[in-house]
Amino acid sequence: MEGILAFMQELRLFERIALYTVLAIAVLGLLYALFLRAQVLREPKGSEKMQDVWNAIRIGADTYLRRQLRTILPFVAILTAVLFLSVYIVPPTPEAQERFSGLNESQLRLAIGLGRSLAFVMGALFSLSVGQIGMRMAVQANVRVADAARRSFGESLKIAYRAGTVTGMLTDGLGLLGGTIIVIIFGIASPDVLLGFGFGGTLVALFMRVGGGIYTKAADVGADLVGKVEAGIPEDDPRNPAVVADLVGDNVGDVAGMAADIFESYEVTIVAGLILGIALWQITGHFEWIIYPLLVRGIGVMSSIIGTYAVRGGPGKSGDAMRAIFTGYLTSAAISVVLFGILAYLYMQDVPGGWWRPFLATAIGVLLAISIDRLTEYFTSSHGAPVKEIRKATSTGPATTILSGIAVGYESSVWAILVIATTLFSSILLFGAIPGVAPAESITFILYGVAMTGIGMLTLTGNNVAMDSYGPIADNANGIGEMAWQESDDPDIVQAKEIMADLDAVGNTTKAITKGVAIGSAVIAAVALFGSYVVDVSRAQEILGVPLAEQIRSIGIRIDAPLVFVGMLIGASLPWLFSSFAINAVSRAASLIVEEVRRQFSLGVLEGLIEPDYTQPVAIATTAAQKELLPLAILGVITPIVVGLVLGIEALGGFLAGIIISGQLLAVFMNNAGGAWDNAKKTIEDEPSDPAKNTGKGSERHFASVVGDTVGDPMKDTAGPSLNPMIKVANLVAVIIAPIVVQYAQLGVVGWLVVAALVALLVWAISRSKRPAPEINLQEAPASD
Repeated sequence: MEGILAFMQELRLFERIALYTVLAIAVLGLLYALFLRAQVLREPKGSEKMQDVWNAIRIGADTYLRRQLRTILPFVAILTAVLFLSVYIVPPTPEAQERFSGLNESQLRLAIGLGRSLAFVMGALFSLSVGQIGMRMAVQANVRVADAARRSFGESLKIAYRAGTVTGMLTDGLGLLGGTIIVIIFGIASPDVLLGFGFGGTLVALFMRVGGGIYTKAADVGADLVGKVEAGIPEDDPRNPAVVADLVGDNVGDVAGMAADIFESYEVTIVAGLILGIALWQITGHFEWIIYPLLVRGIGVMSSIIGTYAVRGGPGKSGDAMRAIFTGYLTSAAISVVLFGILAYLYMQDVPGGWWRPFLATAIGVLLAISIDRLTEYFTSSHGAPVKEIRKATSTGPATTILSGIAVGYESSVWAILVIATTLFSSILLFGAIPGVAPAESITFILYGVAMTGIGMLTLTGNNVAMDSYGPIADNANGIGEMAWQESDDPDIVQAKEIMADLDAVGNTTKAITKGVAIGSAVIAAVALFGSYVVDVSRAQEILGVPLAEQIRSIGIRIDAPLVFVGMLIGASLPWLFSSFAINAVSRAASLIVEEVRRQFSLGVLEGLIEPDYTQPVAIATTAAQKELLPLAILGVITPIVVGLVLGIEALGGFLAGIIISGQLLAVFMNNAGGAWDNAKKTIEDEPSDPAKNTGKGSERHFASVVGDTVGDPMKDTAGPSLNPMIKVANLVAVIIAPIVVQYAQLGVVGWLVVAALVALLVWAISRSKRPAPEINLQEAPASD
């Protein structure tokens, strides 16, 4: 096709070589993932009993992944067609016309439509691949980590972390590969196509995050309520029919869901950076703004690979896993910042404002990731003062335990948003007063700085995803050990159990840290996308002949305009409604598992009269999760379309501002409160059990901590993390429909019919999400052992 790859000819030799080098680095990241996978799979899988438990987890995970695929693919197919047809509603952009100057209008629409829809499919498939392959890798690793614990602490840590790094490298490699290919092929017309790529990854992440969150917490809550609270049996007791579903759920939520979540943040920040980079190229004529984000991402991949080898636990039977993991993280961060500086100095000398501005923006992003990492660890780690305060509150019962956790969550949200606000303010200081830049254009420079901060923040994506996947791998390994070694008093097995308990406790913190980074990156990405929204709206207004003085980039989105404020209120309320429905979904699904576990207990599972049937809770959680996720996805996709069509383009901008601010505060609150409750429970479980002193498992303090943990579970593992992709889905949908909203500001009969159909779909989704939980047959709780 005429015009394809012509963009490359416009670049300098260094830039062409650099882009192809970035492609090679993306492929290298994928090859490194294969290398680590082969390393992990060479490790032994342990005893036959361990493999029996592992096999049950593996079958349950495969069942869920197959069912999830059947749910997602039809939705992807429908939206692929919608995205292809959307290019026929609005005229092509001037950039697309310039890029493909040899095509007539019909051919141009076909080229952009195919590009956007195929990019959407590519983004969706990449996101699916990261989640599904990453989860299967985690399942393969858990039994090997448990077996390695019998030999040394360092070996089990190495296997767990490197298995997680497989998912991290998939995220890095595929995200960088997709964005670079699109830029090479479409050049300055990339924004139309990049939006499809980002939307595909984000939509699938929403499905995987919501579905995985519902599954994991339905299984966890159901297993804990009947097993630990009613029957008084230990966590991961093999007599609990829901224990395998619970172990599968750790992988479903914290590997498949979170990996897809971080992947789409990785995608969205590069999409926003490239869109704003192209806008700055139009202003300044410098291609550096477009190429620099891709080169930064390439550096990040190499730094993450090197950082993997800094994670060492030592040959002994004990060690500090958190210290080892954070050492690897800091190693990658230091390498990245140094190379960012060298790259900017050598390549960005000629851009307006100088090389140091884009360098500092990316360096501040790395600092933001480290700050959120430390902040989240403080509020959720078992060694931090907040968790110790919650642990102290358990002495006076469940009510004070819950109140203490809520207070921790509220406070942590404030500090997290102040860190992010400081980061955004730094972009204003860096890019807000560049000599020679007109005030109307400075906003684009500032938002580019925000996008580069997000790109810098997610430079360490390989490390972040490895930390996250490490958590469920260690948790599953600990569960396999508990179930397979329950009766053993062999000193080596006892030592292995202690190693696994230590790794599991650190995994709790790493999961919370990764969620904190994911939430922070979601806000930065959403703000950068907000900049893309302003750029796209201004471009659409320019095509329609709106004078510059009346375009949105000149007048801004005025908060004093009543319609804008209405949009902001609706946007601010959506995360709360979404979270309510997500937690209700967990409640409904958990009720079904509670019924099933009680039914099996009544047949004599606890007494050993029959073997527990692990497959039934797995099937119940899988089916419930897939049924519940569709209404929640509809809520995130349809609401911004209705707001834009009914209230207009400025109100839609207000909607985006509201959803970003409200969603960030709520997500951090739920994530950190839930993580703190969880670790407070674990610290009590690590105490010697003594009823007289009210310590350890089975004590009243333990009961209070279990209640707090059960309340926090759907907050930190379902509703909170699901807000990340929901915020970005809403932002991407707004950017995609912005030209349509501008062109059809006055709705005709057809427009109002479309709005009516969308509202009806929203009403269906809300009514389905509000249906009551099934009735639970009340019965006397089984006697404690």
